[in-house]
Amino acid sequence: MKVSKLAANLIGSEIIKIGNQVNDMKSQGADIANLTIGDLDSNLYPIPDLLKKEIQKAYDNNLTNYPPANGLLSLRRAVQADLKSRWNLDYTPENILVAGGSRPLIYAAFKTVVDAGDKVVYAVPSWNNNHYAYLTEAKSVEIETTASNNFLPTAEDLAPHLDGAVLLALCSPLNPTGTMFTHEQLGDICKLVIAENKKRRPEEKPLYILYDQIYAMLTFGEAHVDPVNLFPELKPYTIYIDGASKCFAATGVRVGWSFGPPEIIERMKALLGHIGAWAPKPEQEAMAVLLQNTGAVDEFVSNFKTRIFESLNILHDGIQKMKDEGFTVESIVPMGALYLTVQLNYIGKTTTDGKLISDSSDLVFYLIEHAGVALVPFSAFGNSRNMPWYRASAGGLSADAITALLPRLADALSKLN
Repeated sequence: MKVSKLAANLIGSEIIKIGNQVNDMKSQGADIANLTIGDLDSNLYPIPDLLKKEIQKAYDNNLTNYPPANGLLSLRRAVQADLKSRWNLDYTPENILVAGGSRPLIYAAFKTVVDAGDKVVYAVPSWNNNHYAYLTEAKSVEIETTASNNFLPTAEDLAPHLDGAVLLALCSPLNPTGTMFTHEQLGDICKLVIAENKKRRPEEKPLYILYDQIYAMLTFGEAHVDPVNLFPELKPYTIYIDGASKCFAATGVRVGWSFGPPEIIERMKALLGHIGAWAPKPEQEAMAVLLQNTGAVDEFVSNFKTRIFESLNILHDGIQKMKDEGFTVESIVPMGALYLTVQLNYIGKTTTDGKLISDSSDLVFYLIEHAGVALVPFSAFGNSRNMPWYRASAGGLSADAITALLPRLADALSKLN
């Protein structure tokens, strides 16, 4: 059977591949601590009670027909009010677009801005930008970042590559690293975008920032920063991605929203109208009620991120203890999101039965089999398979389960020569 060139060359998600293998093994009785998928165990982290109650009420009231293409007005008004009170961002309901999570919104933003051959700039590691660039036939420019900058791109990294680019994709807090921009770091990048757009002729496409802040409410210590608050003149050039999936432990509820320049949001709405990527109407109705109850939102998020931070710190402290004991490991202090960035520098080692750990994926599957621990290599986020860094997602395990996996991890690594 013949398929399109796009389909034939499309690369599936390495995260989903690893996650599926872990789930298959667990269904056969294997005891595996799954740190792979950026999801949550809904029994450990249920959605807010008010959200659950309102979803059930909406179904009882038969709100099961099509929602408006850009989302329920009640939800867009609730998002508008929350953006203003929480982040001091002014957007009208007409400039807010609701969809079934953040994925279709990111895809729609790429398709709305990028023509085949257009330059798109993003850092690696980062989540799925390489795949969205492929789907839009973009000329992708991948900026390799380093642990010294918490795997975030700097203005110095980006400056040589923005000439002629139409999209700069940024995310903070960052998936996969759980690190985040400071005011100064993001501000220096924003200055580059402003300078670049001042150079462009009116008939040229500007350089847009795609700013993914889906984890903005899950920060530990430092305050979240965004382009338009730093430089209001960037408002016509910044497309935000946000939603309920992460901050409300509601990954399966599928309600996301984007906001930005009206001409971009309108075209994104038209595109998603053809795809039918709407969030379910009952969930939209319920989310509108939740967002209007600021007290319930703040109480839930405070409790949720305290527990996630505890789990991430247990894992971080465990890795640091292993480092002190002589293991060639490292981890970066958790700053936000659900993730810890972990270095396991064991590529090139051999197992007790003589098998070579030739790349990061080899180590992943070795640890699944011999430690019952599953991680995601940074190769799933655009980096080389020779890079010994990994994402550990804490949302699927209890604090006790994370404590229990650490000795197994140390034991398995100690057996590599």
